[in-house]
Amino acid sequence: MGSKIESTIRLRMSAHDAHYGGNLVDGARMLALFGDVATELLIQKDGDEGLFVTYSEVEFTAPVFAGDYIEAYGCIEAEGKTSRKMSFVARKVIATRPDISETAADFLEEPVIVCKARGVCVVPQEKKRHG
Repeated sequence: MGSKIESTIRLRMSAHDAHYGGNLVDGARMLALFGDVATELLIQKDGDEGLFVTYSEVEFTAPVFAGDYIEAYGCIEAEGKTSRKMSFVARKVIATRPDISETAADFLEEPVIVCKARGVCVVPQEKKRHG
């Protein structure tokens, strides 16, 4: 396959992302981030946004709160004629510290993995522009 195709996005979880008490962010938000990463991977590889077909092996490993910064990473691990098998990981890189004050936060020297998953996307043959 040549060089590995990968993508990373980083963003702050907002109060709008908080779904549960204590400003806890819904785990589905991590899957939405993985969807954005997958779209970028498909554009890099095929020149088209493609379609997400399935997630597998989804594992939520740590809580995410409004105000935390999350880095979502993904890469293409295997390719079929139109399918792309991908792996994803989301890491918390900045954590809010409401125990100190409303605006306190820590940059994490060692990011905390909050979610891991695998997925399959497809780009219909007629939509592929390269690759």
